[in-house]
Order: sequence, then C-alpha cells, then structure tokens
Amino acid sequence: MRALRIAVFLLLVAPAAARAGDATIVSQDLPVAKARSLATATAPTRFDLVGFHWQGSGGVLFRTRSLAGRWSAWRPAAPEPEDRPDAGSAEGQGRRGWRLGSPYWVGASDRVDYRVVGTVRRLRAWYVWSAVERTPLRTVAMAGSPRVVSRAGWHANEEILRGRPRYAPSVAFAVVHHTAGTNDYGPAASAAIVRGIELYHVRANGWNDIGYNFLVDRYGQIFEGRAGGVDRNVIGAHAEGFNTGSVGVAVLGNYSSASLTPAAERSLVKLLAWRLDVAHVDPLGVVTRLSGGNAKYRRGTPVLLRAISGHRDTGFTSCPGARLYAKIPGVARRVAATGLPKLYAPQARGSLGGAIRFTARLSSAGAWTVTVRSSAEQVVARGTGSGQAVSWTWDSAAAPADTYTWTIEAGPATLPAQGTIAPVVRPPPATPAPPLLSGLSVGPAVLSPDGDGIDDSATVSYTLGAKSAVTATVADATGAVVATLFADQVQSARRQSFPYAADGLADGAYTLTITVRSPAGQTATATAPLAVDRTLSGLMLSTPILTPNADGSADTLAIGFTLAVPAQVTVQVEQAGVVVTTAVSEQFPAGPGQVTWDGSTPAGPAAAGTYDVAVIVQGPFGETRHAASFAIQP
Repeated sequence: MRALRIAVFLLLVAPAAARAGDATIVSQDLPVAKARSLATATAPTRFDLVGFHWQGSGGVLFRTRSLAGRWSAWRPAAPEPEDRPDAGSAEGQGRRGWRLGSPYWVGASDRVDYRVVGTVRRLRAWYVWSAVERTPLRTVAMAGSPRVVSRAGWHANEEILRGRPRYAPSVAFAVVHHTAGTNDYGPAASAAIVRGIELYHVRANGWNDIGYNFLVDRYGQIFEGRAGGVDRNVIGAHAEGFNTGSVGVAVLGNYSSASLTPAAERSLVKLLAWRLDVAHVDPLGVVTRLSGGNAKYRRGTPVLLRAISGHRDTGFTSCPGARLYAKIPGVARRVAATGLPKLYAPQARGSLGGAIRFTARLSSAGAWTVTVRSSAEQVVARGTGSGQAVSWTWDSAAAPADTYTWTIEAGPATLPAQGTIAPVVRPPPATPAPPLLSGLSVGPAVLSPDGDGIDDSATVSYTLGAKSAVTATVADATGAVVATLFADQVQSARRQSFPYAADGLADGAYTLTITVRSPAGQTATATAPLAVDRTLSGLMLSTPILTPNADGSADTLAIGFTLAVPAQVTVQVEQAGVVVTTAVSEQFPAGPGQVTWDGSTPAGPAAAGTYDVAVIVQGPFGETRHAASFAIQP
C-alpha cells in the first residue's frame, strides 16, 4: 500500500542533554488513516524507545526503522493496558480519556510505520532518546539485600517527579512483570532503558514516577525503580487495582516466547527473597486482596493471589509472558529456600490497657522472644518460647499511656519483626442523650455453616438508644444485598441481639448493616464485616481421655478434620488459653486430614489436666478456629 506521508506537530521536547544520563522525549500527533492502511511517520528526532497513546476502542500496530535502515517486526502498541496507577488515585487521572501504550525499547531508530485496528479517533506517538552509557554502574546493598543499582546509579531524573511517594501500611505480595520491547540489548543499555521508561511514565503518561518498584535486566542487574526507599512499602503504578500492598518487579524484555536467562532468574530470586523477608511474607503463601477496580475485577472483589504472582493474575494481560509466568512457581520455591530461617506474618492484636496478643510463624521450629519497650527504650515486658508458632500475650492493663514498640526475634540469623502500639484515643464524653444505635458486633466474624456444630451461626448484637424500627440486611463484596433478615421491626431501647445462620450464602466477604429509624424521624446506620468460609469442618478427636502411659490404649490422640480447599493448618494444644505445644503447622491438601499427638511438649510430657485442641486454618476469607476439649490422665 502507498505510505501516507504526514506533517509533524511537535508537542513537547525535553531540554537537550546537559549531564550524564539525561534523556529527551518528543510527542507527535499522527493522522489516523483508514483501518489497516499503512501509514509512515518520520520522527522529529532520533529515538530508542517509543510508545503510543490513542483515543477510541480500537488498537494500534507499529514497526520501527533503525538508523541502519532495518525494519523491525510488527508489534501491538498496548499489550499491557493495566500497567498503571489505580483508577481512583490522583496519579491515575493524568491522561483520562486516552489509552496508554507501553514503552518499547527499539534501539536507535528514526521512523515508524503504523496501522490502526477498529475505532481510533486520535493517535499520538511519544519518542524517547536515552543514550547508552559505557561507564560502570554503581550498586549499593542493605543488610541482607542483593546489589541494587540505585536511582543515582542509573541517573534517574528527580526533577521531573510529580509527587512525593505514597506508602502502604504493609507489603503482602509481589507482582512479576516484563516490560515488553526487545530482548536484544547489551548490559550497558539497561540503565538507558530504565531512564527511558521513567521519562515515558512521567512525561507521557502523567504519572508521578516510574511505575515499577524494581527492574531486573537479562544480565542479572537489579535497578531501584520508584523513589521512596527500596525497603519501604512504596505504592507503585504497575498493576491497576492491586498497587497498594504489593511490590512490582519488572524484567526488561519480552518473555512471551523467549526464556528467562539464568542470570535474570538468580537476581529475581535474590531480590524477592530479600524484599519479602523484609515484609515477613511467606513466598509460598496465598493472600486475599480486595480489588481497587480494573477491567477484570470490579472494585471490592476479593481475589485470591499467590504471594508471588504474575501480572496476569491481577488483570486482563499476557504479562509477564508465557515463559516467565511458567517460571513463577519454581521461582517461589527457590525464594522460600533462600536466606532461611525466616519469620512470617507477625501481628499484634489488641489495644493498650487490655490483653495484646503477639503471633507469628517461623520457617522452622526454634526459640523466639517477644520484647515490648517504652518510648524511652526501657523493656516493659518480654515473652519467650520455642516452636514454629509464636504466640504470647501481654497484659497491658497497668501500662501507662505511651507509645510502645515491640520486636519479635528468633535468633541472629532471622530478620526480626517490629511494630508499635499507640495509646487508645478515648472518645469524647458522652452526651446526655444516648446514641440511637451503637455497639454493633458480629461474633464470630468468620462463619462456617457446614452443620458440624462449630461456628455454624453468629450472634449479632447492638444497642438502641430509643425505641425504633430496625432493618437488618447482608450485602456481598459488590454492595448488592443478598439477604434481608428483617425489615422495620419495632424494638425497644436496650441491648438487642439475635442469631444469624448464613446457610444460604456462598463463601466470601460480606457486610451486615443495621438501619434504625426512631418515631421522631431520626435515623442511624451501622455496619460490621462478616465472612463465610467453609474451608474447615468436621473436627473430631479419637478419644476424650488421653492416657500416654504406653499400655497400648489411648496412648495417642488422633485429631481429624476436613478441608474444602488446600490451606495452611496449625494444630495446637492449649490449656487455659495458653499454647502448650504446636503439633503441626503446614500446608494440607483438600479433603480429610489427620494429625496425631502423643502427649509430648517441648518441656516434656504434658501433665494431667484438661486441655483444648485448636485447629486454626488460614482460609481465603479469614482465619477459622475450631476447638475441642479433652483430658489427660496418668
């Protein structure tokens, strides 16, 4: 077909390079030819990275001509449309109405051929020139981290950043990407590619900074991505709807058909092992995250993800390519085996002035210590124990108002976990008139309505300050009402409660809402989270009385249960609420499961007395705990 020659309309030219590492970007509006017709654009400047923006529901194909006159293969302009900030964030509003193509590293080039497919109303090309430097890259390392090329090392342009870094409360999982573009680049070009992506993400897409938290090249070089601290929970712009609480790692190149190089795989493993260790995340675990909204998962949809997921797990995309995606399970296993021992899922539950329970899980059994310090660094409480499960409770009733720090340690080879406990903010003095509705609670918050008699129903309680008409409803994660428990039921001004069995609800996260209307026309509404999780059922003990005296009768206790799906299971023996020993803590397959306990503990044989067996399962929608009592007799 005859090529369509076009006039250049220059929108933006960055200043000419004035220091090492500077890159320039130029945009050009392109005429939209008839669908599938070939059009040619002579770039207003040489470029080595290119991307396209367009308006309309169609797509764009392109190829580039090198300075030596060779044409590349045809490529789709936007293979990864969900490499972007969350839709509701201020950062995501910069180019509303435009579809944002990914930046492609194409090497030194001067011309573009393009075709549109379907409806495309406007089309804009962005040309980036990022010079390849031959100087060695400076790397840095923190305690336990691999060598990382810092932002200063790859000459990030800090002057173009549009906003300060934003931080999530924690990192719960990692998302692996590829950047697309060519795999045919030398080790000296990697920093130029990263600089080009930064410039494209900021100047073309309107983002605050480069979207990825880290980038890894085919030679194993690791680059710091978005600013804010490599060991901090920086919110990136790499997986729409799932940026908060994740760390995004992109491998430079296209791995749809090409294999990941051994050097890149080794660095990916080292990076993920360190970063997830900093976050105390089990690389072989799973997490449930609520989507922030994208084309695949509506806002509020709970999504079960692996601790190391591919980008395609969070949205409609082929990223990180079939070859790299197939590597992820093996990478996760290697990450889990790197840098042992490790401490996973540290938590402090409770508030100052009451009981605060500290829990965690170790990759292997060992001695552990929980230490609580005042703001003056004085030790105010300490608990110790051994085993794979960390569990200790601090009674802070006598503790003065202060901000306390806590640390969970498990030896010098394990990265400790830390956190803070702040004073409870007391509510203002109560007004003479009591609130119309207060104190809504649902217990237990996680139901397993499977007919085994354990957590089959919940008790809903609340307090009415005046006689009112009350309506109770249950809504799913999308906000749709799935059950109306009662409507406009007149109730007295007192503490009210009723049982609720969620037999007809599928497993998932829900919200229970109580709406109140008084005779005077006042209204009030309260909500409480509720989850249905039938992962665990059928807890049974082989005997109510354990007699571990080697007489061949009731010497061991068989603990049976059933799992609906594979899950992490912890079976522990407790006495008066204190964990005596952890019988097992490991992943179990779906179906019947059994654990046998012979009455031994780390301190020796268990003494005679009454005990509880607790089976604790981390299900897709929360922690489920089923318990049964038994006795030990000589």
